[in-house]
Amino acid sequence: MEKNGILVTGGAGYIGSHIVRHLVEAGEKVIILDNLSTGFRDSVLGGELIVGDVGDQVLVEHLIRERDIDTVIHLAAHTAVSESVREPLRYYKNNTCASRSLLDVCATTGIRHFIFSSSAAVYGIPQEAQVNENTPTAPINPYGTSKLMTEWMLRDLVAVTKIRHVTMRYFNVAGSDPQGRIGQSTVNATLLIKVACEAAIGARKEIVIFGTDYPTPDGTGVRDYIHVEDIATAHLMALDYLRRGNSSTTLNCGYEHGYSVREVLDMVQHVSGTTLCIRTAVRRDGDPPILVANANKIKRTLNWKPQYDDLEDIVRTSLEWEQKLHINK
Repeated sequence: MEKNGILVTGGAGYIGSHIVRHLVEAGEKVIILDNLSTGFRDSVLGGELIVGDVGDQVLVEHLIRERDIDTVIHLAAHTAVSESVREPLRYYKNNTCASRSLLDVCATTGIRHFIFSSSAAVYGIPQEAQVNENTPTAPINPYGTSKLMTEWMLRDLVAVTKIRHVTMRYFNVAGSDPQGRIGQSTVNATLLIKVACEAAIGARKEIVIFGTDYPTPDGTGVRDYIHVEDIATAHLMALDYLRRGNSSTTLNCGYEHGYSVREVLDMVQHVSGTTLCIRTAVRRDGDPPILVANANKIKRTLNWKPQYDDLEDIVRTSLEWEQKLHINK
């Protein structure tokens, strides 16, 4: 019997394209909805790509009904914290309002399963060293708030419909497909490891450390970096979890330990064999000092076992992708 379709919003983007690849390899029927504002056609390795907006309710309803879709994996969003501080309404429009439109269609068309790409930014500046899913949510930037508002809408909708969901709170996603087929291709990206790898191959003149006076061992921000392949695997396991009839849940996606900005840059220099031109600057608005996951729940709930929990491996796959991009320019 043919499986029902899966709609992946933002499936031509960095994380979405890796999830799509895993779904296609697993034999799923995948429909990708992406407006290609930050995604790339070449990143879609299978499935059916539809160019359009998540907030286009007529289009989304047509796709769900015509493609026999019963599952939505929702990744489409703006994701730059500093940009969200400068342009808050843009983030509420694209992340929150568009998600509201999507959820409206999901409710009217009878979607059964919904997997939402949320963020550790919903925690703000936590008091404890590791945050779990019960840690109070108190985002300090519009990006985190836009994600939390969608979590609330999803929670309330699930309470009055048959939709069940898994909300995935990503920590800092990095790395690329180990076989070099797809990776992080966003122009003017702000993700630290990508930016540092660009500097290592000469695509940027320097790398800037924003804030050296945080209450951390070396004064720079500490983050939990998780390989995109482990994120993709977690989504397939979440899909299986919902298909087996389990209840809605929220899960942290991280490795339970962090690296400072200086430690990351040291690793990039080690892997690349280059010396980076590093400049320091004041803190950026909206950046917490430390953000590290407690991942006990995802391991227990999905039996998820990370395969790429190694900073050197994360940096190596990122660097190899940047080198490939540079050669192909």
